[in-house]
Amino acid sequence: MEQGFLDTGEIRMHVTEQGQGYPVVFCHGFPHTGFIWHRQLDAVAEAGFHAIAPDLRGYGRTEAPADVAAYTNAAVIGDLLALLDDIGAEKAIFVGLDFGAQLVWELSLRAPERVEALVVLNNPYAPRPPRPPSAFWTKAAQRHFLHLSYFQEPGVADVELAARPREFLSRVYFSLSGDYHYLDTWKNPPGLGYLDVLPQAPALPWTWLTEAEFDTLALEFERTGFTGGLNWYRNLDRNWELAEPFADARIEVPTYFLYGENDPDMEGFSGRDPLATLRANVTDLRAVVELPGAGHLVHLERTDAVNDFLIGALREIGVDRRTGS
Repeated sequence: MEQGFLDTGEIRMHVTEQGQGYPVVFCHGFPHTGFIWHRQLDAVAEAGFHAIAPDLRGYGRTEAPADVAAYTNAAVIGDLLALLDDIGAEKAIFVGLDFGAQLVWELSLRAPERVEALVVLNNPYAPRPPRPPSAFWTKAAQRHFLHLSYFQEPGVADVELAARPREFLSRVYFSLSGDYHYLDTWKNPPGLGYLDVLPQAPALPWTWLTEAEFDTLALEFERTGFTGGLNWYRNLDRNWELAEPFADARIEVPTYFLYGENDPDMEGFSGRDPLATLRANVTDLRAVVELPGAGHLVHLERTDAVNDFLIGALREIGVDRRTGS
């Protein structure tokens, strides 16, 4: 793997890349860095593609602006387009999970001419709702703990999580996996901190995460804290406002969707029938696959199955791996 930096015009972004050929860009979520994709980079590069995993704005070794408003989807999409320009690519295939999934969905609306195809894990597309996201989570947070609400106040979650970064990461990764039912955190009353509601995690290594992998991720957050990632949550309403021109738009690029059977986003954050909504709003949906027993970090929990799905999609798309066109 090669490490490098590029100037997007607004920030300095750290990028990990491997292989040559048609570009495949991996977009992570919270609390991750581009390293979370390292197993997929190996597989995609070996299959003859140029695999690229940036640390997205506010994460890892990428610059973290102080202004909360600098973390909108529109701003981060600008970083991704600058990345394509930097490598001289007209288009790329984009892979997304968690916030990275929301990002690539919106990218395909804002700049479809730069998107060859999407491969999305766990976070299905849904059209812009009639009210801002806070209208939904504020009501729910009056009944039980909800991280979406808890993360909104600058400085609160930032201090709690930065004080115990390794404990937080192990507990949140475990809670989001197929080994735990994340929505049990909703059994806790409002007014608590995140570490008050997350389960204790078993000692590492786990069947799907090694100590070395965890250490790589934890060392970054021990150095940076979590404010950059939390600022993504603090822009959910702002993203809703900025997406008004696409309120009635549908996703028209070729799309492949894979999810874990036990993913909490599919169960609790994506509406009553997320797959029906996905199918109704993605016009070129080429595959929908469920992985039994897997949770939110599906690409780590079921690496071989996810890599097989990903490589199969790349080959079906039919881009020329040698020339990158």
